[in-house]
Amino acid sequence: MNKEENIRRWRLLLGSEQNDGTGYQLNLQDQQMDNTLAALYDSDKQGGLGASSPNINRWLGDIRSFFPNTVVQVMQRDALERLHLTQMLFEKEMLENITPDVHLVATLMTLSRVIPDKTKDTAKQVVRKVVDALLRKLAQPMQQAVIGSLNRSNRNRRPRHNEINWHSTILKNLKHYQPDYKTIIPEVKIGYGRKRSSLKDVVLCLDQSGSMGTSVVYSGIFGSVMASIPAIKTKMVVFDTAVVDLTEELDDPVDLLFGVQLGGGTDINAALTYCKQIITRPLDTVLVLITDLFEGGNENEMRKRAVELTAAGVQVIVLLALNDDGAPAYDHGNAQFLATLGIPVFACSPDKFPDLMAQALSKQDITVWAAKENLVMKK
Repeated sequence: MNKEENIRRWRLLLGSEQNDGTGYQLNLQDQQMDNTLAALYDSDKQGGLGASSPNINRWLGDIRSFFPNTVVQVMQRDALERLHLTQMLFEKEMLENITPDVHLVATLMTLSRVIPDKTKDTAKQVVRKVVDALLRKLAQPMQQAVIGSLNRSNRNRRPRHNEINWHSTILKNLKHYQPDYKTIIPEVKIGYGRKRSSLKDVVLCLDQSGSMGTSVVYSGIFGSVMASIPAIKTKMVVFDTAVVDLTEELDDPVDLLFGVQLGGGTDINAALTYCKQIITRPLDTVLVLITDLFEGGNENEMRKRAVELTAAGVQVIVLLALNDDGAPAYDHGNAQFLATLGIPVFACSPDKFPDLMAQALSKQDITVWAAKENLVMKK
């Protein structure tokens, strides 16, 4: 190791104070590395990451870009201690008084591999409490919007008994109410077709890099809700540099979220390649890709996959974020390219997502809808 490299390492070790004594000027990449170190180890001086700060999730993703896995694990454990998360998980009052905070859930998801076993159950209880609160808020609008859109476009007027949509059937036959018998004569029966046969397929493809933490939380919840609707076949795929199919975990959003490993790189091409393989009915499929479009894999191949999917008839929608955190940083070049293919690219808040899916499943123009909702479209 030469003298200059020794000085560089001492500079990174000592931090950015003026009295570090090295006089060494870091390049841009080293400055970014220095910032990630300072955010954790100089937190007392700089205000710190903060256990509930959205920045913690991006930071947890950034450290994977600069350090090997062995160092990442050490830094994650240090963050766990310095952010006092372990201590918080030991406190009964935390579980009783916690407010629905998706940022905290995203942090716990990111640190799930290093949370001590004795507090992991408590961490899951915290996540479940937040998820349950969000489900109470989001599940009914999601179900109503999706079922309503399918009901309008795919009614079956001669359903079998186990295929009857009772809610719609009752509403349709209220005029046939018989006061003497206190019942309704169902002259018209409405159903969705075969109970086990989906009318539409939905693939949620989630970027699990550190900056996408809160988007993954909301996506997991919405995915679980849609998976409970028989008329939709929902699949959940998450990716960083590898692709993982979490469809089997959709029945329990907490287990699903703990199956996500936030942080790491991004290979959108690999994710789209996998999605293309599992799509069997392209004309009846909505693919929602949730990513900031910063491709760490083969960008040209990623664009080719997007062309192939749209050419096959898949309705592709790209969400730069699915949260309430505001407009995210994103790759403008890839957003522009996808827009030229007719793929809508914008950020969406959780309260708008049910209506978005209703519009998509009934094959409405998403660009027109997004403009009407004042969502930022990238053209």
